[in-house]
Amino acid sequence: MVFGPLVALSHERRLGCAAVVGLSLLTLVPGQIGGTETYVRGLTRGLAEHGELDYRVFLPPVAAGTGNGLPEEVVPEYRAARTLPQRFAAMALAAARPAPLRRRLAAADLVHYPLTIPLPEDRRPYLVTLQDVLHLDRPELVPRWERALRRVAYDRPVRRAALVIVPSRFSAERIAHHLGVPEARFRVIPHGIDHERLTFEHGPREPFLLYPARPWPHKNHGRLLEAFALLRRERPELRLVLTGGGQAGRPYPEGVEARGLVPGDELVSLYRRASALVFPSLYEGFAFPPLEAMACGCPVAAAASGSVGEIAGDGARLFDATDPEAITAAVDEVLRDPRPWVDRGLRRAAGFSWAAAARGHEAAYRELLP
Repeated sequence: MVFGPLVALSHERRLGCAAVVGLSLLTLVPGQIGGTETYVRGLTRGLAEHGELDYRVFLPPVAAGTGNGLPEEVVPEYRAARTLPQRFAAMALAAARPAPLRRRLAAADLVHYPLTIPLPEDRRPYLVTLQDVLHLDRPELVPRWERALRRVAYDRPVRRAALVIVPSRFSAERIAHHLGVPEARFRVIPHGIDHERLTFEHGPREPFLLYPARPWPHKNHGRLLEAFALLRRERPELRLVLTGGGQAGRPYPEGVEARGLVPGDELVSLYRRASALVFPSLYEGFAFPPLEAMACGCPVAAAASGSVGEIAGDGARLFDATDPEAITAAVDEVLRDPRPWVDRGLRRAAGFSWAAAARGHEAAYRELLP
């Protein structure tokens, strides 16, 4: 299936328009949902800085203050939840007793669910964002409980949504294949990156590779460690730095440093100092780290899996993520001659901004506003 060009938007202001777009982020748990949280934070910031419509962000008690400049409303009727059992309980209660939450969202003329799960599901036309269908494309990489949850919380609402926002053409094609969503209901709007924070600074590179990712099965840490062992045969000084939650207590070989969750400024520093970013993920609807690294002048070797090739383009040396020797060869190439990859990466990353993403989302909202 061939999808049309990315969403474009006229800059004309709808004079006198008092319609309110609601962003329902009730399932947001700061620090727990990876790139999806990066997306909602970047989107709200982009809409606050560049949007022309009126917005209201509906937040759970645990995420108060994350509207990033948009008017926000904390919804106390949504149970506070941080742990996985608490999150399940909160979602189940919201689904069983939607009336109080629906009364809150009634203040908006149109509701968008950037976190996919429509809690509460609006009876009016609504939009959802769906990052990927990993649970349908690669079910062996997803726990059984999560597959069951996604079938209810993702698949059904996406079929019902008036518009489905996706970050890549790859995601649109796979969702259409599995869920039968017509092409006309997709809006392909790539995510942005924060160019004010992610900047290139000339300085020495240190002998370490960087991989920022939680150790979920599709992130493919096992094959990366095999490739790293091969690289260390000729480069014994090379280290591998892993960031992201879920690393604690896992055994790693010599030369591997697991730092867990790190503050944003520390991650930027790692991008600026690493000899290369290696990104061996088996499946992505959109991949932030390769673009973030490129913006910081870090050479990138990345998997040609999922949407990664589409997003990274010629800015990264792509490889077969199922083959440790292919990973080794790609990393070795960017380490031996990094300058061309730095230049290509900087050019590629410049094409992704939250301003453009915000304008694309507003175009979709305008289609459904009365």
